[in-house]
Amino acid sequence: QTRSLLGVFEEDAAAISNYINQLFQAMHRIYDAQNELSAATHLTSKLLKEYEKQRFPLGGDDEVMTSTLQQFAKVIDELSSCHAVLSTQLADAMMFPITQFKERDLKEILTLKEVFQIASNDHDAAITRYSRLSKRKENEKIKAEVTEDVYTSRKKQHQTMMHYFCALNTLQYKKKISLLEPLLGYMQAQISFFKMGSENLTEQLEEFLTNIGTSVQNVRREMDCEVENMQQTIEDLEVASDPLYLPDPDPTKFPAHRNLTRKAGYLNARNKTGLVSSSWERQFYFTQGGNLMSQARGDVAGGLVMDIDNCSVMAVDCEDRRYCFQITSFDGKKSSILQAESKKDYEEWICTINNISKQIYLSENPEEIAARVNQSALEAVTPSPSFQQRHESLRPAVQSRPPAARTSSTGSLGSDSPALSALSLDSLVAPDTPIQFDIISPVSEDLPGQAKSSGQSGRRTNPFGESGGSKPETEDSILHQLFIVRFLGSMEVRCDESPDVVYETMRQILAARAIHNVFRMTESHLLVTCDCLKLIDPQTQVTRLRFPLPNVVLYATHQENKRLFGFVLRTSGGRVESRQTSICYIFESNNEGEKICDSVGLAKQIALHAELDRKASEKQKEIDRVKEKQQKELNKQKQIEKDLEEQSRLIAASSRSNQSSTEGQFVVLSSSQSEDSDLGEDGKKKRESEA
Repeated sequence: QTRSLLGVFEEDAAAISNYINQLFQAMHRIYDAQNELSAATHLTSKLLKEYEKQRFPLGGDDEVMTSTLQQFAKVIDELSSCHAVLSTQLADAMMFPITQFKERDLKEILTLKEVFQIASNDHDAAITRYSRLSKRKENEKIKAEVTEDVYTSRKKQHQTMMHYFCALNTLQYKKKISLLEPLLGYMQAQISFFKMGSENLTEQLEEFLTNIGTSVQNVRREMDCEVENMQQTIEDLEVASDPLYLPDPDPTKFPAHRNLTRKAGYLNARNKTGLVSSSWERQFYFTQGGNLMSQARGDVAGGLVMDIDNCSVMAVDCEDRRYCFQITSFDGKKSSILQAESKKDYEEWICTINNISKQIYLSENPEEIAARVNQSALEAVTPSPSFQQRHESLRPAVQSRPPAARTSSTGSLGSDSPALSALSLDSLVAPDTPIQFDIISPVSEDLPGQAKSSGQSGRRTNPFGESGGSKPETEDSILHQLFIVRFLGSMEVRCDESPDVVYETMRQILAARAIHNVFRMTESHLLVTCDCLKLIDPQTQVTRLRFPLPNVVLYATHQENKRLFGFVLRTSGGRVESRQTSICYIFESNNEGEKICDSVGLAKQIALHAELDRKASEKQKEIDRVKEKQQKELNKQKQIEKDLEEQSRLIAASSRSNQSSTEGQFVVLSSSQSEDSDLGEDGKKKRESEA
């Protein structure tokens, strides 16, 4: 606005200069040639009549000045045929005032304009060097020199600007004086030289000229008073503006306003010029409704940079520059990296864009609503930067698979749903529950829900899909889907049966981030498989967190902002031993919240069917084992019966053979007895010995 107004004043000065040059040439013709006096006087009268047709941006509607010049033009036109002005009188009374205005005042405006332009260029150069300062505290001398350079150039620019503006304001008074004094001198010279009688120079004309002289004196006194006031204002502004010359003022003396819904100022924009090279351009940025606009110096109007409704903004590290932040559009297709001049501007820009992204600006009192939202969030949330104490007591455990819930309702985050009316906010999330904004490394702390098998924590994922010495745990998984997500925070919740707990956790985490200036987010790759959810470092391919899929009992997307999603993980242990705890994790994606929830639901369905197939397979194997066991028992029984039959046959055969041998023994015994009776005693002894 200041530069646009300055352009109007400069345009007016150029118009005044153009008009004064024409008037000077006309009066110079009167001075140069008495023969052309009549024609020159007529031209002067004509130019005075055309004053009302001139388009002065600041003085075109001055009716008093117009009527006065019209009266002068009428008188001069009547006297143009009979006037002859001596050159000396014209030089003293007519040419001197307009020459002074042309040669001194107008040239002073041009000189101040050049000095102001040089001071502005020096200030831009100093700001550019200051913006390139590194965050490292390696050379404090260079930083002090650059800061002093910014201070000096800014002070010089401000002082030059104020004197330039003062000269432009004074020009409006000098314009009237420079127009009226030459005409007054001309008329007085005419009266003195010709001694016009009462026929031409009546008392009415003399009274008119006297009134004009009085008006000129009044204008001069008014100009002197205004110049004195402006000089005093300049001195006061110099004293009051001294702290503002510093590029990065003390935030304790100049705190950031976090309830703004409109913001304007100069920012450095990063433009990529190649694959790895980039350049920075300083432009004026401002918000207009839900749009971020930029306007280069000299442009008539601003141009659209991006739509910041439902956008995301976060602090980033970019090329070793301070106060950088990144704005990403709602669909994730467009992003812009900007650098603020000071920490105050840096925080105000981030807070303002956050407020605009929530569409608070559409309400009647946007700043009051923003202050009320931030105050209520401050009273409801007590965030903690880490969950270290709570994580020390958490231990992962595989629970029975509970039914997973997912919603996609279209209410606002704070809307009254039936479930929310049945469950109070305290029953969802404890009032003093700490919030974790960062992802704790699996090497340093035990993470909830993360498996403790050897070689699993911190294992690097092969980006080319080649298996190494050990077989990956997800190699046999049917589902492999990868999403880009940013971790917003997590906190322990009391309930894991209603999706309202996810909405309430989103509200508290987003409010806590806005209140406590936690703008940095960790970007990761979320891998969804049929066994678990994994957070993978995109740079090192190391698994940061692992969530067993059976422990994920609830997942949902934001009802309006589909880029936000979260899930609840149920684990054993916690603050009280032998008690299950539920932790809600909140993430931001590139407008893929519903896709991620659909992928998790598909993974759970696949895992459920796989579990059912496994149980059916185990049941069928058990039935086959029972049948096989029964068959073995039956075969064994048949073998026993067969052995018994064979044994009975052998016993029967043995009994028959024993019976026949007994009968033979009886026959031999009887015959031997008869023989013994014939042999006598010697024969008996011999037979016994043979036997």
